[in-house]
Amino acid sequence: MSPYLMYSDGEGKIFEDTSLYSVGRSGWDAMPIPEEDWMELPEGGNLYELPGRRGIGLDVKTGEMRLCLKGWAVAAFIPPAHSGLYLAAFEALEDAPTLPLFCYVAAGWHNDKFYVPAIRIERDIRQEAKGYDDSKVQHGVEVLMKAYPHNRLVKHLAENCALTYDCPAAKNYFMGRWECPIPTSPACNANCMGCISFQPEEETIISPQDRLQFKPTAAEIVEFTVPHLETAPYPLVSFGQGCEGEPLLMWETIKESIIEIRKHTQKGSININTNGSKPAAVEQLMQAGLNSIRVSLNSAQEDIYTKYYRPNNYKFEDIVESLRVVRKHGGWASINYFVFPGMTDSVAEYEALRELIITTDLSMIQWRSFNIDPDWYLGNMGIGEIGDCLGVKQMMELIHEEFPNVKFGYFNPPIERMKNFETDFAH
Repeated sequence: MSPYLMYSDGEGKIFEDTSLYSVGRSGWDAMPIPEEDWMELPEGGNLYELPGRRGIGLDVKTGEMRLCLKGWAVAAFIPPAHSGLYLAAFEALEDAPTLPLFCYVAAGWHNDKFYVPAIRIERDIRQEAKGYDDSKVQHGVEVLMKAYPHNRLVKHLAENCALTYDCPAAKNYFMGRWECPIPTSPACNANCMGCISFQPEEETIISPQDRLQFKPTAAEIVEFTVPHLETAPYPLVSFGQGCEGEPLLMWETIKESIIEIRKHTQKGSININTNGSKPAAVEQLMQAGLNSIRVSLNSAQEDIYTKYYRPNNYKFEDIVESLRVVRKHGGWASINYFVFPGMTDSVAEYEALRELIITTDLSMIQWRSFNIDPDWYLGNMGIGEIGDCLGVKQMMELIHEEFPNVKFGYFNPPIERMKNFETDFAH
C-alpha cells in the first residue's frame, strides 16, 4: 500500500494527487515510507494545510522525488496515545510563515481513507476523542464551580482549560474521572524554544495558550483534589501542566499540599510533570508522599537539550539526578520524550538514551510527537548534518529489547498500573 500525496487549495479543501505517492521526512531529508509503517488516521486526528510549502512526493511513473505544485502541502495531527514515525515532507518557500506549535506527521490518501505513518504506543483510552461528552463537561463545570465558588484553580481549569482550550485532562476532571491537572506555577526557570504558554513578543511562533497568572495556595489545591482522589476511578492528580511554568519553583506549596492531601486520603497517586531542575526539591516531595515524576526532554544529549531548553540556574545533570532520586525512593520515573524523526532516532541519541536509562533506572518512556515547526526547530538549533539514523520504530524495538522493564506509553500511570502495567483500566 502506497498512499497518494495530498495538497490543499488554500481555502480549506484537500485533494489527492494521484501522480505522486506520499513520502516522509527524517531530519532534513525526504524518503519513502515502508508500507508497514502506515496506519489509518485515528479518530481525533486532524489534517493541516502548510501555507507557503510545497509537498514532496514520489512520482508514480518514474519513482523520482518531485514537488507537488498544485497547492500547499498537507500534514496530520495525530491524537494522544500515538507516536509519529515520519514528518510531513515539504519544501518551504522563502516567505513561508512559521508553523504553530503542533505536530506535523506525514499523511496520505488510499482507498477513500486518510493514512499516517504512526503507531499506537499506549492502550489507555483516557483521551480518546469519542470518550468526551461536552454536555457532561459543561454539567461538571457548573456543579464544581458551585461547589468551590472561591477556588481560583477550579475556575482556571473550567474557564481556560476545559472550555477555552479543550484541554483533555481538564475535561476529564470535570467528567469526574482519571487524571486531574493541578497548575501551580506562573513562573519558569527555562526558556524553551517551543514553550506553549509563553513566547517573547519578537518571536515568530505564538504560544497557543495563556499561562497561569497567580500562585495557588495549598488550601486551594487540597480542596478540590481530595474529593477527586476519593471518588474518581483510577485517580491521579498531577502538578505541572502546559498552561503554567515550572512547578518545582513552587515546591514548598506542593509539599504542603501533598502532606495535607495524605492526611485526608490514601487513595490514588500524586504526580509531578516537570523539567526536573531541582533534585533537592524532588527529594523533599518524595519524602512528603509524591508517587511519580515525569521529566520532559527533547533529547538525552546534554548539548541538544540545553540549546532547546535554555535553562536558568540548572544543568542537565540536575534532571538526571531528579529521576534517580525518585527511583531511590521507590517512585515511578518517566520521561516525556519529544519524538522528532531524524533526531530522536539518531545513533548518537540512541546511545545517550541508553545511558540515561542505565544511570537513572528509568521506569517509563512516554513517546510523544514533538509539537514544533520542523524547519524552524532545526534552523534555530543550528542543526545541519545529523548522521546515521535508525528509524523511530527500530529505535523503540532496540530499547525495548535491551531494557524490557522500561515501559512504553503516553500517559502518567495511576497507582494500579504502576503495580501491574498491563492493567487495562480506562473504560
